Amino acid sequence: MKQTLFALSLGLISCATLAHDMVPASPQSQPILIHNARVHTVLNGVLDATDVLFDKGKIVAIGQQLPQADAKVIDATGQDLYPGLIALDTSIGIVEVEMMRPSNDAFEVGESNPQLLAVSAFNPDSELIPTIRVNGITHAQVVPQGDALAGQSSLVSLDSWTIEDALVASAPQFHLYWPAIRYLSKDKEVAAKQLKARDEQMTRLAEQLEDGYRYYLADKAGTVQKLDNRWQTALPLYQGKASLFIHANRSEEIERAIAMTRPYGFKLVFVGGYDAWRLADQLGEIGASVIYNRTLSLPLRKDEPVEMSFKIPALLKQAGVPFAIGFSGDWNARNLPFAAGQAAAYGLSKEEALKSITLDAAKILGVDDMGAIAVGYRANLLLSKGDILDPAASKIDAVFIDGRQIDLNNRQQQLYQKYLKR
Repeated sequence: MKQTLFALSLGLISCATLAHDMVPASPQSQPILIHNARVHTVLNGVLDATDVLFDKGKIVAIGQQLPQADAKVIDATGQDLYPGLIALDTSIGIVEVEMMRPSNDAFEVGESNPQLLAVSAFNPDSELIPTIRVNGITHAQVVPQGDALAGQSSLVSLDSWTIEDALVASAPQFHLYWPAIRYLSKDKEVAAKQLKARDEQMTRLAEQLEDGYRYYLADKAGTVQKLDNRWQTALPLYQGKASLFIHANRSEEIERAIAMTRPYGFKLVFVGGYDAWRLADQLGEIGASVIYNRTLSLPLRKDEPVEMSFKIPALLKQAGVPFAIGFSGDWNARNLPFAAGQAAAYGLSKEEALKSITLDAAKILGVDDMGAIAVGYRANLLLSKGDILDPAASKIDAVFIDGRQIDLNNRQQQLYQKYLKR
């Protein structure tokens, strides 16, 4: 049975009035040759004066002076060709106006909702989508928000008619928001209540994970007597076929999360991961990776250097922790390439910064044919005048998703043209 968020009905009502008018591109109908570009392959370095040929949504050849045959030729002399960017940990398409409850379908009540699919509320006509893909973002991970076990995320294309068109096959992704105290009160009585509430939530979480494990054992033995939709949906997590994305930042939270989940052998991805570089050995033991989403944020602690948040991607790289850079949110997810650029300015190489928002992001989601320019990979490409990691230099002229050239018009450009006539 298809799972839906509680707020889906409200979301569908809001979609009618919050819809862009850019028509999704038609399937690629002829080969396209990008000629003489500076190609950022991600897998094999940067290739100057190189051609890229793609057909039926896939890259079929890379080299110099490729035969043009019946291909549509795009002269990219003086331009840079990049793989499409993948935005992780976003609420794109499920939040339109954050402060308007009918258009915000990101949250669900309760602490045990592994069966919920955030993408069920995804609006492919969201006005925000054209403003995001104009910065080179072709795909996004649509993530539920909530308490404890909040549901499942999905990878979507940012050019589609329907939810079904948008979905990209990826490994199942479950999300756990680790119980945390944002600000511990200086009042001893209030602080004691905060700590007690957090500990009680952790106890409930441990019980829920154990309930899921018992259901998994019963299913494995063929002795399930009463179907529980929550744990039936979560079986891939206990079977090792899915990843558990744990939203946590501080060392204490990450260590507790590792200890609680270790008996179940989950594949872990830490979202946030501010202190993850400090725990490289522990993360390496369990093969965990990180989605770091605080590159343009202030430091987590008052006594840290102001540039601390900018340096953490480089620290993760030095510590040998597999990671990708994300940019949590809805409309502001369009700042993803500039977050990677900030990391490149503070110790991460430009090549690694680009990789962190393309190939590494795809790997974390279990997708093996996206995030690079290579033969056999999806033709998710963007053609730019200037460095896409530099907001002062970047000017994206064309975006392709599965070989289809996307309309880069958006509401801001329409309003700009309108008021030029005033």
